[in-house]
Formats: sequence, structure tokens, C-alpha cells
Amino acid sequence: MFWIMIAGLALWLAGGWFGVSAKARAIVLGLFYLALLAVVGLAPGGAALGSLAAWLMLGAVVLVVLVYRAGLRWLRARARPVPEASAGPAPLFTEAELERYGRHIVLRELGGPGQKKLKEARVLVIGAGGLGAPALLYLAAAGVGEITVLDPDQVERSNLQRQVLFREGDIGRSKVEVAAEVLRAQNPHVTLHPLARRFTQAQADLLEGQDLVLDGTDNFDTRYLVNRLAVAAGIPLVSGALSQWEGQLSVFHPAGGTPCYQCIFPEAPAPGLAPSCAEAGVLGPLPGVVGAAMAVEAIKLITGAGAALKGEMMIHDALWGETRKIAMKPRPDCPVCGAGNEVTI
Repeated sequence: MFWIMIAGLALWLAGGWFGVSAKARAIVLGLFYLALLAVVGLAPGGAALGSLAAWLMLGAVVLVVLVYRAGLRWLRARARPVPEASAGPAPLFTEAELERYGRHIVLRELGGPGQKKLKEARVLVIGAGGLGAPALLYLAAAGVGEITVLDPDQVERSNLQRQVLFREGDIGRSKVEVAAEVLRAQNPHVTLHPLARRFTQAQADLLEGQDLVLDGTDNFDTRYLVNRLAVAAGIPLVSGALSQWEGQLSVFHPAGGTPCYQCIFPEAPAPGLAPSCAEAGVLGPLPGVVGAAMAVEAIKLITGAGAALKGEMMIHDALWGETRKIAMKPRPDCPVCGAGNEVTI
């Protein structure tokens, strides 16, 4: 029986070698098999070629295999081909971004559209110190697409008490370079532009194309300049300030019908009346409270969620655990945004 099977396999292979079609070879093998059954079952001495039951069982196995293959071909022929997906725009968020921003996307007030606005936003942050450090951390973590940060200073040991972006090993390095390094490691989906320079009139063009500006500086000259240029650019200014145990925060946006910074603070205080943090001291966690709140206001302004602190100032007293808000109105005689005053950059 074994040699007969070898002969059948050789017949199949030889036919293929000479170019005989598979169908023709199958017919020849089928006839050969029927002739073999006739010889085994009817011819005298046919039992020498094997038992009839064994050949019938082998034929049944081959038949099952052939029927199975024919059934697969029939099913494939009936199956509808899946159309290839047309080449469209790349998805807005990668899988990694969807996982990263999932807690934002499930917020009813933000959702996917709000996160899309954050990803497309451009924000200018002036100052990478006590207020800028926490604000930058949360803006980058929230997925603000493009952040430009200005600060001319280097990291000093005295900064480490409250400026949470920096470590002991960063002492002597540029604040904005360290900030960019930390934020890129925190969120590689955000674009950072670190500028180690002081904000002056020469940097006015940096406000072009920005959605808003955050002012975390600690001197009045810079605050007045940032306010004037933000008014001229028509973009909101998120402004924070610190002193000892107290922090202040507001959104100034005359284009939106609210006062500007100079409406509320017409003139810089006399020397000694508003000492700096270096002179009067400041509670270490307080900049974190106010800086994080600045990031919250920025996110609300970008996405349109909730009500930003426009025309209001939030005052937080950390010593007594009190937070209050006061209303503010535009000043008609303000030299920056008052009636008839046209501000230019």
C-alpha cells in the first residue's frame, strides 16, 4: 500500500513537472484510485495491494479535505471585500495624547473641542520665576501647543524655596533653558521657545499671533509695558502679583470690555511702599497657588470655559486662609485704554 501511495505522489509531481494542469492530474489520480479499488475488491490476489477498507478510509479522508477546501473557496468568493480607508487628514490627537489628556476630554466644559483649542493655542509667558514656574508647568501639562517664555535671569539658590521648576544642580544655568528642558521632558507634544532676555519695547513683535500673555514679573516698569503692548495687540493679559502672605490675580482685556492694568494701578507706588519679595519675603507655596490659578485663567480664556476673571481681581490671603474678589471698572481717563486713546506698539 505504501509503494502505491508513493507511485501516486510521483505521478502527481511528474504531471506538474510537464505542465499538466492540477485539474487534469486530479482526474488521472481519481481514475487510478477507482481502478485500484476495483482490483483490490474484485481481482484475485488483489488483497496483496492492501485491504479494501484501508483504501476506502484513505479516499474518505482525501474527499473530506477536498470538500473543506472547496467550502473555503466558496466562502471567500461570497465575502465582500473591505474597502481600503481613503487617505484623509491625520488624526488630531495621537493615542498617547488621548491617554495624556483624557481627564480634560471627559470634562463637559472642555471635551475634545476644548483640548483641540489648547493644542492650537500660542501663549507668551513673561517671567519664569515664582509665578511663571507653576504656570508654565500646568500650561505644558495641559497641552498648550506653543509656549514662549522670557526671562533674563539665571537660577540662584534663593529661588529654590518657591520656584518649583529648578533644582540644586540648576544653579547658575539660564532659567528659561532649564524651564524648556523640564517642560519638554514633561510633555513632548508641546513646542517651547525659551528666550533668555528681558522684556522690552524691542520684543513687542513677540505678541503677534499670541492668544494671550501671562505676566509673572516683579517690577512695575515691565508690568506697565506688558499691559500697554497687550492692549495694543488686543489680547488678554493674565497678571499675578505676590507680597509676603498675599497674592493677587486678574485678567485685563480692554478689547473685551474690561479695564487694563493701568486703569487699576495708574501709577507705580512710591519707593518702599511695595517692597519686592527679596525685601519683604514671600511664603514658599504662595506663588504655586497664584501661578496655578494663572494657568487656570489661561485655559478658560483659550477654551471659553466658565467665566474668566475679567473685570475682577482675586485676592488670596494665605495667612488667614481667605480668598475674596473685588469688581473693577475701566477708567475713562486711562492713558492706555481710555476713550480716545489709541495705543500703538
